[in-house]
Amino acid sequence: TLRETLSKRGVRVITGLGKYFRNVDKNRNGFLSQADFKEALKVFHLEIPEGDFESLWLTLDDSKSDKVDYGEFTRAVFGEMNEHRKSFVRKVSFAYMKLDFSKTGSVPMVDIRKCYCAK
Repeated sequence: TLRETLSKRGVRVITGLGKYFRNVDKNRNGFLSQADFKEALKVFHLEIPEGDFESLWLTLDDSKSDKVDYGEFTRAVFGEMNEHRKSFVRKVSFAYMKLDFSKTGSVPMVDIRKCYCAK
């Protein structure tokens, strides 16, 4: 299954897929079409038989909207995060929001220097 393949290939593939999905999502709505999703699997050599792909798509697109978001994908593959991981993500998100003064989604080194001293 896709879950077994991804667990063997590791975190690098998952983070790579996340970056790929964000790049493909030109209108930044957080969703991918079936064609984009299929292409992403090919790019990362996660090819699965057509029948299995259709089953996967139906599982991911349970709202029948002909699109799927990356969050749905990761939850379908990995399940929900445990409380320890959720707590860690909340802390990291809070720290990132503090660093992202301009709310652009990226933090230049000059902004990090304003908040962090390595001494």
